[in-house]
Amino acid sequence: MANGNYLINLYERCLKLPFGRKIFSAMFARKAPYFATIKPLITELEPNFCQLTFKKCKAVQNHIGTVHAIAVCNGMEMAMGALAEASIPKHLRWIPKGMNVQYLAKTNSDVTIEAKASDQTWQVGEQPITVEAKRDDGTVVAAGEIIIYVSEKPKK
Repeated sequence: MANGNYLINLYERCLKLPFGRKIFSAMFARKAPYFATIKPLITELEPNFCQLTFKKCKAVQNHIGTVHAIAVCNGMEMAMGALAEASIPKHLRWIPKGMNVQYLAKTNSDVTIEAKASDQTWQVGEQPITVEAKRDDGTVVAAGEIIIYVSEKPKK
């Protein structure tokens, strides 16, 4: 079960607990406290893939009563960050460089976000992570990529 990645191992340990996904999601959201503003729930985490959900509620709505685009982007960044931490080889590190997102439809329901990469992503240089957000009915409301810069960790 243990694959050598600290975040995957923590996720798998948390899944054994009652409310394990909620516990893990809250712990991960503390890495960047603004993640907690959407009250995310990481529903799947494995190398090169992360899925999370968050509910449409007053705290994430805009002036027309739909989920604010920045709340969706916040979820996209969290999913990408969890994917990156769960996937990157131990000798490398990453940092986000940019985000290219298309807003495709109104977000009038709860949101499911998926971030996807491949084994080829984990090479030195700029690398794209694909992100997509969907409404409950399956409609894609936002899609794009987050560009990360992957580099070697400095020798200690």
